[in-house]
Formats: sequence, structure tokens, C-alpha cells
Amino acid sequence: MTGPWAGRSVCVAGAGVSGRAAARVLAARGARVTLVDARDDDELRAKLDEPGVTVRLGDGDTLPPDAELVVTSPGWRPTVPLLAAAAAAGIEIIGEVELAWRLRGPDAAPWLAITGTDGKTTVVRMLARMLAAAGHRSIAVGNVGTPIVEVVAGTGTDAAAPYDVLAVELSSFQLHWSSSVQPYAATVLNIAPDHIDWHGSLEAYAADKAKIFAPGTLAVVNVDDEWSARFGERAERSVGFTLGSPRAGQLGVVEDLLVDRAFTADPVREAAELAALTDVRPYAPHNVANALAAAALARAYGVPPDAVRDGLRGFTPDPHRIEHVATAGDVTYVNDSKATNPHAAGASLAAYRSIVWIAGGLLKGADVDELVRSCADRLRGVVLMGRDRARIAAALARHAPNIPVVDVADTDTGAMDRVVTEAAALARPGDTVLLAPVGASFDMFADYPARGEAFAAAVRRLTGR
Repeated sequence: MTGPWAGRSVCVAGAGVSGRAAARVLAARGARVTLVDARDDDELRAKLDEPGVTVRLGDGDTLPPDAELVVTSPGWRPTVPLLAAAAAAGIEIIGEVELAWRLRGPDAAPWLAITGTDGKTTVVRMLARMLAAAGHRSIAVGNVGTPIVEVVAGTGTDAAAPYDVLAVELSSFQLHWSSSVQPYAATVLNIAPDHIDWHGSLEAYAADKAKIFAPGTLAVVNVDDEWSARFGERAERSVGFTLGSPRAGQLGVVEDLLVDRAFTADPVREAAELAALTDVRPYAPHNVANALAAAALARAYGVPPDAVRDGLRGFTPDPHRIEHVATAGDVTYVNDSKATNPHAAGASLAAYRSIVWIAGGLLKGADVDELVRSCADRLRGVVLMGRDRARIAAALARHAPNIPVVDVADTDTGAMDRVVTEAAALARPGDTVLLAPVGASFDMFADYPARGEAFAAAVRRLTGR
């Protein structure tokens, strides 16, 4: 076998979904692949059947002695021994996304890319619906769905025909390990403190996000977000989106309409009506911003206004994102378990007028004082759970001292029932009981979907709905 990968010794670090996909694709191109992972259990071994791949489990620290390149899974920190050894030896380290970019052929589908602290998955799925409504064969990939390396290599389950365009969600981890990715158009939705424990500082986290605005990429800038706007100032080409009335070169909101003053024949004098606010579901200010970001990327690719509207109408939100669970006694119960940082929780809290807030979990080093200060006047009461609940309680004592707070120390399988019961007791007609935890779930639950499902089940047991 010939080609740039034939005979090259590659270490794939991490045997998760993206690592296994990278190993398969590289082996198919003749590379000598060693797949390593610290895990070694029957569940993982059952997933490993990669022809031509040497698998080494139970040792994720040792760099194979003949490695010429390391392809790392996005969650591996640069400080882990294997990656640190590779860096010290001058061996290049890339991620699966960067590998996919390097595997692209001359006629490869362009990428429309999305990053940000919150809203990425919603935007990438909105965008995919808009592209499909315009008749383009597309798929949402990257940090969501099918590994992008499989799509680019044409080895996935739906590889019979090439895609016209890819809607690509990129995390800060994936961007950290990327160096040459150059999307056709890209957006930074927002930046707020998150994953600081991994990146080391907010500035380092933001710098990785900013890499999505590569030279030649059309930057789609959230002009309402300080970081996104700052990155946009350095971009070669940019358009903006805003929740306000748009200027020339921007998309925004006029009365009850989403409008485009960037991709029209005369942006100074002409605006295109894209959709109504009622087409954005679920309605919340941050979700309108999501819709505008998706619309800007779609319009950059030439999607007509009616396809933007039809895409929004056909969009179904992923679970656990401001998801209505039940209404009982004129109290609404909403599951936003995906709100795992202060920025996401703040957007969720801003969508409702009077709230019994359910919060807690693993704060990942985040500061919650500003969040509590900003939402204090919306709070009817608060129910706290999880490992870092005391830090939220302290912020409430400082900034909302008159708000009743219930501390639930339970961590067993019935803890969520007590949490929901306490929240319902605090609520009054017209209130929203909102699960917007502001922290990660791993102290009590397998993941944020498990937490959201536990909340929804507890609500249904309590209300009979």
C-alpha cells in the first residue's frame, strides 16, 4: 500500500469512539497503529475489533518507542505522561479532528464550524436542518454524532454518497489539538469560564476556542459577547449576529422577526426576513441567539431565507435543554440538566420570571457569585444538592440572603425525589421549578442525561403527569 500514511507508526491515545474511528481509518491507509488506553475491562474489549491495529490496554502512560505521530482523544490532558513524553521527544500530537482535516481530498465538502461555551449542539443541529431544507446533503459531526474522521474518510455507515457540506461542532479540547483546520465559515457563540481545570486559565481556554477563526475563514461573530467580538476584530472577514436590531453586515431581531442584513445584495438598504421568533423552539433569548448563529452560517453557504425558516420549524431540541416536563397546580417543571456551568445556567434562569431553582453538582472551579447576583430577583427559592452545593449556598447568602434555601445532602437513588418535593413545596402558582444545576453531574449521576431523567421521573411521580 502506498500513500502518505503507509508504514507510518502512529499511536492513538484513547480507545473511545473517536479514538477507535481514528485507528480504523489510519490502519486502512497502511499506517502501523498502536491503540492505547488506561482502561482494561470486558466492556471495552468487546468494542475493540480493529483489523491491523495493535491494542494495548491497561497502560495509558507509556509512549510506544517507535511512534512518529500521536493522535489523542480530546479529553486527554497535555500533562498526562504519554503526551508529555511525546512533546518532550518532539513528536507531533494532533486530535481526531485535525486528522480528519488532513485526510480530506481535493473535492472534500466544506466545513461550517461551531464552538463556544454553550449552545454548540443546538446550533449544529439547527444548521443541519437548514442545510437539509435547502436540499444539501449534510451531516452534523465533530463533538456530536458520527466521528468526523469516518465521514471524511467515507467509512461510516452512511458513506454511499459524498456530502455537500459538513456542520461541525468543535469543543475546546478538539481545537486545542488542531493546527491547520480552516472552516469555510465558523462561529464562536460565547465564552464563559468552563473546563478551567483542563486548560489552566480562562485565557488559555478562550485562545483554543479562537483557533476556529482560521485565516481565510468567514468569522460569524456574536457581537453581544465580549470574547467573540474581540476574536472577530482579528478576523480577515466577518459578519455578526445580535439579539438587537442588526446593522449592515449583521443578522438580528426586528420586532418579532429574525432578519439578515449581511447576506443581501445591498446590506445597507436591504434586509431579508428569515423567520419569526415563534419559529424558535423552545423560545428563550439564548436560543434566539443560537438560531441567528445557525442562520448566519447557513446564509454564508448560500441557503435561502425560506430554508432557514423551514429548518427552524423542523428542528427538534435535544433532551435536557430547557425541556418542559410537566405543569401541575399552575407550576411548570423544566429540565435543563445540560446547564453545567454558570453561563448556561444564567441563560436558562433569564428565560423565566419567578423560579424555584434546583442547583448543585461539580463546579469545576467556576465562580457562581455573579450568576447568583444576576438572578437573585427572579428566585422564589433554591434547593441545593451535590458535592459543591455549599459554595452556591455561600453565594446565595452574600447576594440573595432573603431567599429560602433547602440543602439536600442525600446522594442515594432517592435523592432527586426529595429535591423535587422540596422544590414543589417552595413553588407558588405561576412559578417555574427549574433544574439548571450549574455544575457537572458526576458526583451523583453517570452524566447530565441521567440527572435530567432522574429529575423528570421524580416530577412525574410527584405530579402524576
